[in-house]
Amino acid sequence: MKSPKEKLKIDGIDKKILRFLMADARKPVLEIARNIGISGAAIHQRLRKLEASGLLVGSKFIVNAKVMGYTTMAYVGIYLDKAMSNPMAVKQLKKIPEVLECHYTTGNWSILVKILCRDNEHLMQVLNNEIQQIEGVSRTETFISLAQQIDRQITI
Repeated sequence: MKSPKEKLKIDGIDKKILRFLMADARKPVLEIARNIGISGAAIHQRLRKLEASGLLVGSKFIVNAKVMGYTTMAYVGIYLDKAMSNPMAVKQLKKIPEVLECHYTTGNWSILVKILCRDNEHLMQVLNNEIQQIEGVSRTETFISLAQQIDRQITI
């Protein structure tokens, strides 16, 4: 895998392959090959190269959380009493299934988490009974997402 400072070189064909897969990861390789005008074997070879470089990372199905009854998305800024509390706080946050993302941040918060709950009452339980009970957490600041307006990957 390339180091973060080394920029991966991809050509126009690689970009076309990536655009097809980003639009529909289940698109058959042979269909992509026909659209681009190269062989299926060449597509496979390029995909292996892109995976080996670290540019392509895994593939997954996305569960529609709303169908499962999870309708409240929130972002929680977490204030820690000491910077050295970060690793332990993150370890405890990993144990909370509603926490989807966790980021160290600049600014006032030490950590920003994205959480998904069934409703506002569930959110309040997660905040009061789990996140705010973590040792080192001095307080939290919560922002409820009313609607996600943009959901995309980087443009290739």
